[in-house]
Amino acid sequence: MGRLRAGWAWLVRVRRVPGHERHTVLIVAKSVLAATLAWWIAHDLLKATSPAFAPFSAVLTMNVTISRSLWQALRYAAAVTVGVAVQAAVALLAGPDLFAFVVVAVIALCIGQWPALGEQRSQVATAAFFAFSTYAAATGTTERLSQLGQIILLVLIGCGLGLLVNLCIAPPLRYRSAEQGLHTLAAEVESLLDDMADGLADSDVGAERAEQWRRSAERVQDAVGQARAGLSTAENSMPFNPRRALPAHRGHQSFTRYRATVDALERAVHQLASLIRSLGRWRETENTYTYAPALESYAAFCGRLRDIAHVIAGLDSDTLAEQAGKMCELATVAQDALQKVLGAARDHELPLSDSTRPYGVLVVEASRLMEEFQNTCDVLMDTADN
Repeated sequence: MGRLRAGWAWLVRVRRVPGHERHTVLIVAKSVLAATLAWWIAHDLLKATSPAFAPFSAVLTMNVTISRSLWQALRYAAAVTVGVAVQAAVALLAGPDLFAFVVVAVIALCIGQWPALGEQRSQVATAAFFAFSTYAAATGTTERLSQLGQIILLVLIGCGLGLLVNLCIAPPLRYRSAEQGLHTLAAEVESLLDDMADGLADSDVGAERAEQWRRSAERVQDAVGQARAGLSTAENSMPFNPRRALPAHRGHQSFTRYRATVDALERAVHQLASLIRSLGRWRETENTYTYAPALESYAAFCGRLRDIAHVIAGLDSDTLAEQAGKMCELATVAQDALQKVLGAARDHELPLSDSTRPYGVLVVEASRLMEEFQNTCDVLMDTADN
């Protein structure tokens, strides 16, 4: 029953939410259609000896973006053509015997190291081995060459159908991937800043709490990678995609603002990691200086940065101007909180130059964090109307 409920919930998400589940169902459905058409043409119309090459090629070229599908198809077709050509050349000279197979394997595997073929490099050897098997099974030179040519034709048919189906039926336009990756990253930053604000407010900066923050910082680092992957997917979904010309998508042609925001948040994450490392060296018996007011002001500062991250976590390109304005207002409040941090350190004469205590690092990292968050607000404000 638990699995049934989970399956039903998954289907509900497919119907209601335009997310990963729906994209998965769509690409599976398009792959089935492309493979079926390729098999019908290869098996029923052409009466091919090895019709499976066509549907296999159609499925292989189906990808999450049109540009990747195109490059996948070109590289796969090139790899298969090279593999078949190598086998044909060697077999014509040496015949389909064991020695010829060894020579084909050596040449094909060497060519398979060519970086230009990308992830399709292994297909050179695969195509050469299949071609060798077909060549050996055929009788007569004419039939053998015809079978080899048929393999290339089937691959081209499959690649063409895969591209055609992917292009004509809901071509993937993944510009929302940039927003989703940024949302995840900002939410992780928000959670970390919220936890740090609570800990600093209670002067809870012991080794256990610092270790908890360190683990959270590692999750944020992972989120940076996910955000960059989502941004890359969004950018790659635009070239050759006819849907970008539709009025609903004309406002999503550039991802400069998202890249700048991810860059700024990544730098902020590095500053947070440095801050956490300094707090991890905090002395549990720190009684020389009155540091509680400084930590309280720092907690308030972290809280203001958390508020900015909260807005970024809900960023929407349709309401970007309003959200950017709110972020700039929050940045002004955070700047005031930063001044209170500097004032607390000065008023209580904390040893900012003493490297054995974290006060100096706290102040330096606070300024750098504010700089990155302010830069994020400025970038989004400048690009909100574009």
